[in-house]
Amino acid sequence: MPHRSHLLIWITLVAGTVALAASPTVAQSSASQSSASQPSAEEQAAYIRSHYTKYEYQIPMRDGVRLFTAVYVPSVGEEDVPILMVRTPYSCSPYGADQYRTRLGPHFQYAKDGYIFVFQDVRGKYMSEGTFVNMRPHVAEKTSKKEIDESTDTYDTIGWLLGHVDGHNGRVGMWGISYPGFYTAAGMIDSHPALQAVSPQAPIADWFWDDFHHHGALFLPHGFNFLSSFGKSRPGPTTEGNDGIDHGTPDGYQFFLDMGPLKNANEKYLKSEVAFWNDICAHPNYDEFWQSRNLLPHLKNIHCAVLTVGGWFDAEDLYGALKIYRDAERNNPSTWNALVMGPWAHGGWASSDGSSLGNAQFGFNASEWYRENVEWPFFRHHLKGEKNPDLPEATVFETGANRWRQFDHWPPAEAQARTLYIGEDGALGWSPPKTEGFDQYISDPKHPVPFTEVISKGMTREYMTADQRFASRRPDVVTYQTEVLDEDVTLVGPIEAHLWVSTTGSASDWVVKVIDVLPPDTKDPDPNPTDLRMGNYEMMIRSEVIRGRFRNSYEFPEPFTPNEPTLVKLELQDVCHDFKRGHRIMIQIQSTWFPLVDRNPHRYVENIYLGATEEDFVVAMQRVHRSREHPTQLRVSVLPSADRPAGGEQSRK
Repeated sequence: MPHRSHLLIWITLVAGTVALAASPTVAQSSASQSSASQPSAEEQAAYIRSHYTKYEYQIPMRDGVRLFTAVYVPSVGEEDVPILMVRTPYSCSPYGADQYRTRLGPHFQYAKDGYIFVFQDVRGKYMSEGTFVNMRPHVAEKTSKKEIDESTDTYDTIGWLLGHVDGHNGRVGMWGISYPGFYTAAGMIDSHPALQAVSPQAPIADWFWDDFHHHGALFLPHGFNFLSSFGKSRPGPTTEGNDGIDHGTPDGYQFFLDMGPLKNANEKYLKSEVAFWNDICAHPNYDEFWQSRNLLPHLKNIHCAVLTVGGWFDAEDLYGALKIYRDAERNNPSTWNALVMGPWAHGGWASSDGSSLGNAQFGFNASEWYRENVEWPFFRHHLKGEKNPDLPEATVFETGANRWRQFDHWPPAEAQARTLYIGEDGALGWSPPKTEGFDQYISDPKHPVPFTEVISKGMTREYMTADQRFASRRPDVVTYQTEVLDEDVTLVGPIEAHLWVSTTGSASDWVVKVIDVLPPDTKDPDPNPTDLRMGNYEMMIRSEVIRGRFRNSYEFPEPFTPNEPTLVKLELQDVCHDFKRGHRIMIQIQSTWFPLVDRNPHRYVENIYLGATEEDFVVAMQRVHRSREHPTQLRVSVLPSADRPAGGEQSRK
């Protein structure tokens, strides 16, 4: 995105400085205002039925395969309107020309504003012909006119719509959340001339990093539960989806522990019916199978405006939003390209008011603000020719301070690099260690550290902000924290951990969490039906895991040499968080995180998924070093105090 002159705007919509324990009445009032301004699902459906005519088509692609497409055309009005399209593997139901959706765009207001809405089942899914391929590789150099990928399917669909649907103004937009976000990002590559505005939202970029893997570690319940239904084969076009497995218990921790080594997943549950699960197990390393599914190197020749949207607490596709924005910016310097990051879980800007997540309170309806001030004017400007909203390069929510911030770069150019070091007696500070030493703990994969206190079959949305006191009190988690802060510390942009570690085993995972520790006198919420105690609450701000075998290469793993101090670098995703005066910054380090992450045996096995046996899961003594020679550290970027607004004030610079 072309950079305009320096811009740093902050928008503080609520007073108060505590990220958690804000009065629930704030969130409730925001939610009630939002619900009051939006009709019920029944009212929306009635409006759409009375104002739109639905058509269904099988649109031919260049190789002859036809894709099922539902088109909703305004039945009133004389002006030509733009086309707004979603391509999805999750069904564009309901099927039948007389069956209408209850929502057509990102928000109900889009239906009232007037667009031609298009929904398409992607190749090989639901009512479309062809064969479905997960994260279909992009073909950069096509050798024939009939060679296809998701970019060509998008291009061919747009071309057909322009020639066969009346009433359009020649402009097309695309949007989608999660997997549809991937199709949106893929569709903007070699973009059709009519494609004017796209918004990949929580998009998948590379499944070795999004969703199912984090630095080579398998996110077990997310991958297993999702693919047990989505991954089943489709014998032919159908309007029906597939059922998942019956866990037989609400306790995912116990379910996955009882499963044993992952080679048991097929025999006990999946019955070899899920091809992509087999692919995951056959490709534990970042080989050509995964590399070919990496969309990021192909984000080129983009000629439409791009607004990438993500959530700071997206447990699924945080990586995709940040990296797609970054690489679209890098590869298309003349293209309008911007980023939005809010206080949301996966897709939370469309499914919640954004005022809270779990116990974390953000003080106001952040979703409504985003929709009205960013997304809505973005599409109206580029598709309808309305006034340019002059959106900045990055619109990000600053958690901790609970306010929207706007920057002309992301990460902010004014941020200063700093380093936090762990020290003796659980200390964390800005100075390198002066003494030699290490901290150690016993890691037992047969008794792994739970990732949450909540009993759940899957990956909970709230774990990203959950209280970590339960983990601090375990002997297999080491904890470090600063003294009480005497001034605000605002972290912005990426975080990188440099871990100096050793293990008595030959394989290990390493988990790092960054936590905001609230003051002991923090007030409890009122009302407080769950009897939540906020004093010393440990709110997780960012967390990440790496399978240690990939510390030097994700393509060519290697074992640890037992008891040898080894550097493991771990990139944590970006943040924008203000640690308030009176709070503490905490880091936790551990080696199991179950069942969120599958268990590493501690004994090196070439393919854990297919080759690990029960005997391979052994106890290991883990050491985290904190010496001058081996300084474990967290590299961060901090906004200077001059660039931080006073709490509770609306100000502009």
